Amino acid sequence: MKHMKSNLLLALAAFIWGIAFVAQSVSMDHIGPFTFTCIRNFVAALTLYLLLPVLDKITGTTKKPADQKALWIGGIACGCALCVASMFQQVGIMYTTVGKAGFLTALYTVIVPILSLFMHKKSNWNVYVAVGISMIGMYFLSVTEDFSIAYGDALVMVCAFMFAIHILVIDHFSFLDGIRMSCIQFFTAGLLCLIPMFVLEHPSMQNIIDAAVPILYSGILSSGAGYTLQIVGQKDADASIAGMILSLESVFAALAGAVILHESLSSRELFGCVLVFGAIILSQMQFKKETK
Repeated sequence: MKHMKSNLLLALAAFIWGIAFVAQSVSMDHIGPFTFTCIRNFVAALTLYLLLPVLDKITGTTKKPADQKALWIGGIACGCALCVASMFQQVGIMYTTVGKAGFLTALYTVIVPILSLFMHKKSNWNVYVAVGISMIGMYFLSVTEDFSIAYGDALVMVCAFMFAIHILVIDHFSFLDGIRMSCIQFFTAGLLCLIPMFVLEHPSMQNIIDAAVPILYSGILSSGAGYTLQIVGQKDADASIAGMILSLESVFAALAGAVILHESLSSRELFGCVLVFGAIILSQMQFKKETK
């Protein structure tokens, strides 16, 4: 019963994150990518800060972390990586469909083990097979008949690479309080977008108000609620199962794009989505070595 409840919470988190791609796309009708990313991250930081007492209860945290300096260094480092990844994703969504953006972003799950090789961390055979399958899937999903990659797709691919780096940075600082570090990273990402927001986009208050719903959805639900559901859900869930359920984010993004924005994918692109999703699932699977 515990496992079923955890799996449902993780599925809800994946659903919320999938819908967030639609919110990101819709917001571009009113404001620029720097404005959206800036305000979204500030809202997320505030949401997590207000949720700290509840999250401390869930995780069993009873006192403030001792190493405040390391916490700020980790949070700022994560925030820098998150900011770059978010910006590539946000601009990329302006030039591609929500469905494709969801699947291409999810490739970070396959990229992480490859980057880990440079840190002398080996992965199971299934990860390398998954990389090969994902490359074929990317070809069908993004490479046109004249062997060129669409501008938006290329930006989202860079975003997936940056999210993989973001994961590795988080892993490096995993000994710290993850919730407080996440709060700092959101604040840092918002702060980094503040200057280009005013210099390059000149947002008006009316534009921000018009984009309030997608901003609040992305900041409160996607970051605050989604993060909380992930923490609660992963408490009693198997790690490999949790990874597979969370990867459904890409499927929900494609469905949301089709239902809400009336986007459609060609049969070639759908085949690419199937291959990418299969690669993501395969990369999350754990195979035990046979022992005599």
